[in-house]
Amino acid sequence: MNSRVSKELKRCNYLFGETSAVYHEMYVSLGLSDSAAMILYAILEHGGSCPLKDVCRFTGLSKQTVNSALRKLEAEGSIYLQMSGSKNKTVCFTESGQALAERTAGRVIEAENQIFASWTKEDVETYLNLMEVFLKALKEKGKDMEREFL
Repeated sequence: MNSRVSKELKRCNYLFGETSAVYHEMYVSLGLSDSAAMILYAILEHGGSCPLKDVCRFTGLSKQTVNSALRKLEAEGSIYLQMSGSKNKTVCFTESGQALAERTAGRVIEAENQIFASWTKEDVETYLNLMEVFLKALKEKGKDMEREFL
């Protein structure tokens, strides 16, 4: 039986899955759920506050998952929501939330930065450019699929 998945795609899927598993293990070791860690990471990357819609987009998590994790982080005193305009909210760190993010997501960011710093500039550019090309092509394929179903 022939597989529909090319060996390159199998390798890509394997690497993506293994990378996700490593992040999961890192977050568990830091005492966080994946969703909480991803949210703390997003807010930390944006300087301590981030529009709610950008938290959803940056993390790739569903609105429901983000809202559930935010309620928990808010109950723990790590974040608070602030209105920005009549319809939009911004997620902000409390002082203890900033400290939590630095101890957890900050360590992950530091590890990622160290990895990129250990590569040549050319390798980093190649890696990022190829990811960008893949993303652009995938978006186009997604639009094609949408048009096919309309």
